[in-house]
Amino acid sequence: MFHLHDKLKYFLYPAPVDMRKSFYTLSGIVTSLMKRNVQDGEVFIFVNRRLTTMKILHLEHGGLVIYHKKLESGVFKLPGFDESLTSHALSWHDLMMIVRNVKPKKRLLKRRQKEASFQDF
Repeated sequence: MFHLHDKLKYFLYPAPVDMRKSFYTLSGIVTSLMKRNVQDGEVFIFVNRRLTTMKILHLEHGGLVIYHKKLESGVFKLPGFDESLTSHALSWHDLMMIVRNVKPKKRLLKRRQKEASFQDF
């Protein structure tokens, strides 16, 4: 069940994160780099370098939960923030804008190779 709502505090980690990381490693980032406590019930948001995948770490009644969103197309549009900070506070509304306002990714189309022409023998 989805337990995120507007009464919680949300924090965006300002650096790109390897999305292979799971509960313990993301908790380690929260504790050591963001200087926050996972046990406080706050919500922590991580995004990969290409802005195509997001993980949200949250402590619920039964334990830690990771919400994972991977975009099929487009990229997340993050708000402007100071990258020198260890975390950026967001509101519920900000998180919903990031998730809903996915902007199309500019695609570089590869030049198609010319079709090989068959020579008459």
